[in-house]
Amino acid sequence: MAEPVKGPLDGLRVIDLTRVLSGPFCTMILGDLGADVIKIEPPKGDPVRGQGTMTDGHSGYFAGFNRNKRSVVLDLYSDAGKAVLRRLLADADVLVENFRPGTLDKLGLDETTLKDLNPRLIVASVNGYGSTGPYVDRPAFDFIAQAMSGFMGVNGEPEGQPMRAAPPISDLIAGIYAATGILAAVIGRQKTGQGQAVEVAMVNGLVSLMAYLSSEYFATDKVPARTGNDHPLVYPYGLFTCSDGQIAVANSHDQILTRFLETLDLGWIMTDPRYDTNPKRMAAREELRDLIDSRMAGKTRDHWLSVLNAAGVPCGIVQNLQQVFSDPQIAAQQMVIEAPWQDGPALKVLGFPIKLNGTPCAVHRPVPRLGGGTTEVLTEAGFDQDQIAALVQDGTIGTD
Repeated sequence: MAEPVKGPLDGLRVIDLTRVLSGPFCTMILGDLGADVIKIEPPKGDPVRGQGTMTDGHSGYFAGFNRNKRSVVLDLYSDAGKAVLRRLLADADVLVENFRPGTLDKLGLDETTLKDLNPRLIVASVNGYGSTGPYVDRPAFDFIAQAMSGFMGVNGEPEGQPMRAAPPISDLIAGIYAATGILAAVIGRQKTGQGQAVEVAMVNGLVSLMAYLSSEYFATDKVPARTGNDHPLVYPYGLFTCSDGQIAVANSHDQILTRFLETLDLGWIMTDPRYDTNPKRMAAREELRDLIDSRMAGKTRDHWLSVLNAAGVPCGIVQNLQQVFSDPQIAAQQMVIEAPWQDGPALKVLGFPIKLNGTPCAVHRPVPRLGGGTTEVLTEAGFDQDQIAALVQDGTIGTD
């Protein structure tokens, strides 16, 4: 039997002190790519273990962010627990944490101590606002990051309230940026032999996504208005009404827009002096919306999806999750997979958005039981069975 293909990060050992979402998402990405992720948990475990709908006592929410990890239960408030952690860090490549700034120092793991312990260690921190500035000590959650970053302020209908994005986007983008920063630091270490600190703040991550909205603000000093499903810079672009529902159309420039309008027999719009420039079309949005809706209302969504895609016009329907996970394209891309629990059921989770044809992402390890890897990991770190038993007895570690 052929050996299973190892991920590109095989051999990279990650000590994961994170919990809930942003940090676990980062370390799951590294684990999907083959890293050995050791998830350090308190005796009660990551709080997400008890959240969401349970399947045979197992959280799908937890499974969705913690595959490809080994769980070690460790009391970091005890001196013995801190000593065990230092021993694990001495041979590790990466430490990831998402405490408030300063918490590592309180654990006796300040920058100097970590560098003396392991000069090759990459220390990645995910937090709310960063480790400098007046908001350092403020707690932050996704909803707050969406509000404070301006992200919520540009979402919603023009006359409505600011709206949050439903997914915890600040956690997710912070996790992606942290994984990217870690990989950059790994490459940097190959050149210098030294580790370094990587920091990602949730608010910064969302500020970085402001894209052309920020460009327009810098150019005009005007706060962007909320435009709902319309594009803030070009029109027609958005949702339009067919006979049986709406369709999303993205006419990002005049060439595509011309194809769109000609397909609707509305090509004259592009030369009409009322609409022949984008600023004029932006000013006449409601007139144009009525024209386009009246034309599209005569046919079904499937008709328009077929003819518009054939014409090279980007379009699609607004799908709910049942439709998404029944979509043949999503199935072809394997964006739903199963992740087995350690000695438990296999649960459906989201698949791998990164596609590598030589060393693909894979479920290398099951979703861990709380403490399911404690004995194995400590044995690998050089602890003998008597030492492990003594650590269990005094409550420093926990096993399954």
